[in-house]
Amino acid sequence: MIHTKRNWLPFAFVLSFLAVGIPYWYIPYSKVSLPNTLMRPALLVVPLVALLIRAYGAASFWSAVNIVGASVPAAIFARVIIEVAKDPTSHNLWPFEVIIALFVGFPCALAGALAGSLVAKLISKPNDGIGS
Repeated sequence: MIHTKRNWLPFAFVLSFLAVGIPYWYIPYSKVSLPNTLMRPALLVVPLVALLIRAYGAASFWSAVNIVGASVPAAIFARVIIEVAKDPTSHNLWPFEVIIALFVGFPCALAGALAGSLVAKLISKPNDGIGS
């Protein structure tokens, strides 16, 4: 059963990566202004996914934070790779883009994982003996 739960981490990463990445990739580079460009409803997928995999016990706390949180900078880096392949002079400051995305993605995943841990505790709370 534990082995099955580990399969949810890659799925959580890909889901968050695509949810954040697809809307971001369609924005023209001249209109991108990080971190404001990332602050869209699609970013809510990151804490939601972290919450769900923690609530259902599919990942440890730090695995949820690290894997789901890394999806946001990975989406930014994917765009950097594609656009630099087309025009090597674009994204001169790409390390800063990735760092900014780290400061957006990881707090979102941390908040979701904290909430998911709380939900997991509430769901699995043992009977306290009242009414027994």
